[in-house]
This record gives sequence, structure tokens and C-alpha cells, in this order.
Amino acid sequence: MKGKCVVAQSGGPTAVINASACGVIQEALKSPDITGVYAAHNGILGIMREELFDLGKEDPAAIEGLKTTPAAALGSCRYKVKTEEDYRAILNVFKKHDIRYFFYIGGNDSMDTADKVNRLALKEGYEFRAMGVPKTIDNDLAFTDHCPGYGSVIKYLAAMTMEAGRDTEALYTADTVNVIEAMGRNAGWIAAGTALAKRSEEDAPHIILLPEEPFDPERFKARVRHYLDTIKRCVIVVSEGTKNPDGSYIAEQKGEFAKDAFGHTQLGGAANFIKAFVERELKVKARFAIPSTIQRTGMHFASLTDSREAYLVGQTAVRLALAGESGKMVTLVRKPGAAYGCETGLAELSQVANGEKLFPKEWIGDDGYSVRQEFIDYARPLIMGEVQPLMEGGLPSFMRFKKHFVK
Repeated sequence: MKGKCVVAQSGGPTAVINASACGVIQEALKSPDITGVYAAHNGILGIMREELFDLGKEDPAAIEGLKTTPAAALGSCRYKVKTEEDYRAILNVFKKHDIRYFFYIGGNDSMDTADKVNRLALKEGYEFRAMGVPKTIDNDLAFTDHCPGYGSVIKYLAAMTMEAGRDTEALYTADTVNVIEAMGRNAGWIAAGTALAKRSEEDAPHIILLPEEPFDPERFKARVRHYLDTIKRCVIVVSEGTKNPDGSYIAEQKGEFAKDAFGHTQLGGAANFIKAFVERELKVKARFAIPSTIQRTGMHFASLTDSREAYLVGQTAVRLALAGESGKMVTLVRKPGAAYGCETGLAELSQVANGEKLFPKEWIGDDGYSVRQEFIDYARPLIMGEVQPLMEGGLPSFMRFKKHFVK
């Protein structure tokens, strides 16, 4: 099938979402069946607003530079397509520009959008192929072993936890407890990933609070006291989505919540809550750190494994679409055996859409504040290797597209 393609990015940026875009773009530009390669400026909003730019007019060096540039170079959005009229408007833009291939890089909600566009095209008899390319630091997409973006965020946050641990060790006489807040919404994958930093009992993190393990104030207080009594300090990593036994968020009483366009709670404030709890209940000085969005775009310490797999899923999406696949998301499938290896698979967009893969209960330690070796073995390969960004003046140099918009 001949026609143009559109690639779009959606949701929160990551260190490697641009590597996925690079995989899509470079593979699409090689195909004689793809007559034009366009980018949607700011995700699905760019399609609805007909803001498309021609990637064929961009410098190949800039496209290659996507591999070492964080965030979302095409522009992203958090927009929920609300009505069938909206979907019809999207399809009309595709028809107007003879766009036959759609590659959407994103998380759960992006897969839902791609699925509905694909279904409408089928209903209207428009020959069209839509493919999902997985992306989320939260690692909560179903049907894939892990998600591009996850390896880099836990590499960054684990290293930061190691450094914070040494800072607290040096100055525990003044700042006895250090609380670090990890992203991840309702899934504890990112917070759990900081356990990779721990090589001995003295090493941080000493306590990890996960959404999958309800917060027990008395048990938590006793655990913090244990570390204060034994090593005189405690570094705590708390997931932003940590919950009380009744299912409410521990920080909910702070009133710092809002809903995004998809109805998801915007989280933040868990670290501040834990800091205040520790100071009130244990009468020691505590600090808290909220890396927030910084943790997800740390290109200067991104995982090379993560980057390569992000490129692979983008490249594979194009190859499979050209071979006739549609309505699918490319997945990562771990090969069996002691040595780490990964290949690609496929999942139906309709099955992935709006699903959520939580951190497995069986991987949480008996104490409720640690993770088991099975998780360490799962996560360690994902952080291996380092991306080497281009440098200029002692700092990373990132690309930016010129954006030749299509009329």
C-alpha cells in the first residue's frame, strides 16, 4: 500500500521516546511505499489542527540526533479525543493528505486513541494502518515485558538515590532522614527500581514505599526507628501513588490534586507528607526531594539498552505496518536464558488501551519495604550501558527540528 505516514508522540516525555521516533522516521524514509513522512506537532492535537511538518525536509543529522536528545522533539500533548466527530476530523486530515500509515508513540491512552482511529478507518473503508509504539516511564503497559523509558528513569533515580544516601551518611547529625519521591502513578515500578542502588544494608534506599503495599503508620514508624537505632539515618523512597489502606492517597489531605484530561489523578506531595510524618512522630530532622519531571528526561545518564530497544520498537512498527499489520502495538519480549536478550512481539491495541500493569505483589519483600531478588534480576539488564550524548562547551548538545509545515 502506497501513501504517506504520520508519526506522533503523546504524554509525558522520556529520555528515549525520541529514539523510538528516530526508528520510525529512518525506517519510513527508506520505504518506496511510503511517499511522505510527516510529524504531528504536539501529538493528536497536531493532527486535529492540521499542524504537520515534513520530516523528509529535515537534516538527516538532526534525525539521527534524536537518539541523544531527551523529551519529545515532535511535541507532545495530554489531550483526550472526546467524540466521534473528533475522530472523524482526524481521519479527514489523513484522507486529505493521503496518509495511510499512523505511528503513535505513547502509553495506555495513546493506544486507545490509535485503536479508535483505526476502527473508524475500517468502518469507513479507508485503507489505513495504525500501529502503537510503547512509551512510558511508569512501566505499567500490559502485554509487554517492559516499556521503553523505564530503564533510563530507574538508572537515573537509582544513581540519585545512591548519591543522596552518601549525603545523608555524611550529615546525619543534622539531616537524619531523607525522603525521595518517585513518579509512577498507581504502579510502584519506578520506586522499586531504586533498589538497584542497594549493595549493602547500609546503602540507600533503606525503605521503599509502593502503591501496591498500603501505608501502615505504626509499622512504618517502627521500620524507620530500626534504621535510626542501627545506622543513625534513613533514606526513604516513596512512590507518588502510595496509598492508605482505604485506597486514598497518603498525600490526598494536602489538597494538591487535580485530574488530567484522561481523568487520572495528578500526583505529587507524598514526600512532603512522609517528611512531616517522620518529624512529627520520631522527632528527627528530615529533608525531602521531588525530582519530578527531571527524572524522566535524564539523557546524560540514560540507559543504552533502553535507547536501543526504544529505537527497535519504532523501527519494527514501520516494518510490520508495511507487511500488513494494523491495530497492534509492538511489544518487548524477553528471551529465556541467563543472558539477557529481547525481541519484539505484538499485542492488540484494544487490549492494551486503558490497561494497567501493577508491580507484582510477589516481588515485594516480607517487610513490605523492600523488593525481592526476582525483581532485581528483572530490572538490572534494563539499565545497562550509557548513551553518549553529543557535547558542546562541557554540556550536552540536543537537536531541534526546523519544522517545515505542510500546507
